[in-house]
Amino acid sequence: MTLSVAMTDQTFPIRCQNLWKIYGPAASTLGTVPTEALTEDALRATGHLAALRDVTLEIGRGEVFVIMGLSGSGKSTLVRCMTGLIAATRGDLLIDGENLRTTSAERLVDIRRHKISMVFQDFALLPHLTVMGNIAFPLKVQGVERSERERRAAELIALVGLSGREARFPHELSGGQQQRVGIARSLITKPEIWFLDEPFSALDPLIRQEMQDELLRLQASLHKTVVFITHDFDEAIRIADRIAIMHNGAVVQVDTPEGLVLAPADDYVAAFTRKIPRHLVLRARSILSPVSAQASGEPVAADALVGDIAARVLSSEAPVPVVGENGVIVGSLERASVMTAMFGATA
Repeated sequence: MTLSVAMTDQTFPIRCQNLWKIYGPAASTLGTVPTEALTEDALRATGHLAALRDVTLEIGRGEVFVIMGLSGSGKSTLVRCMTGLIAATRGDLLIDGENLRTTSAERLVDIRRHKISMVFQDFALLPHLTVMGNIAFPLKVQGVERSERERRAAELIALVGLSGREARFPHELSGGQQQRVGIARSLITKPEIWFLDEPFSALDPLIRQEMQDELLRLQASLHKTVVFITHDFDEAIRIADRIAIMHNGAVVQVDTPEGLVLAPADDYVAAFTRKIPRHLVLRARSILSPVSAQASGEPVAADALVGDIAARVLSSEAPVPVVGENGVIVGSLERASVMTAMFGATA
């Protein structure tokens, strides 16, 4: 049993089990009330509000896990519980097997300083410090010597593309540059888990896409466990390995972008996915046909996005072979299937 728990902690560094956050008079006393008694009407009658409702999910090590929903859905409350900024009312919240609800205040501070880090929407830079000073500040709080903290800050300044701007102050930077400083600062303690709460929502569309690309580039080299909050489904599908959609404090569905588009759990999820171009999330494996004797030409990968291989398939008179990770042919792609995936109708 111990081995099983340890393996789970290694695989899923973040686990929420039946997590609730309830606001109102003496809300902490509701921790032992039977779950079935915590209906919306019952809570309202006693002056309480459930910001989180029975949330259970696991976030895998090294994945980009996006939590999304409309304003008031509970996504930011969930992240604040995960980072120890606020305490959940009931349930369990484990970071690498340690329950934040029962750990000591001293240990919680240690976890927040060394194991996790956060990037905020409003950048939260210190206006009186330079780029170098802002990025190195968390190490100063930890008592790291100046030479070491400036050495590590310089590495991150180069990593996020701010070389030559070390001595500038926040007001001398663009919005995108300020957020790069925030990203670098959040990484300087070498956190294992990286939280980003709508970090790009205040940026204009072009800069926002640039920062999404930057995040993916950094993740490809750093392999952090990333928890990313957004209300924008386009942003979510662009960066996510998996997405949790929240509504009224509850997690409605957790799936890959492709899974959400193909099989939305309810009308609320379907509303998010309805306007998303399917070829941006569907992969070849989802629309392939059985292996065809007529298939010919260079094969495409089963994991490839339909949008990336459409030109190849549509320009071929014959079905195109599809191969799995081991290089073995697992099926074929027909022009009609790709047309349907892209435009909703065959041609």
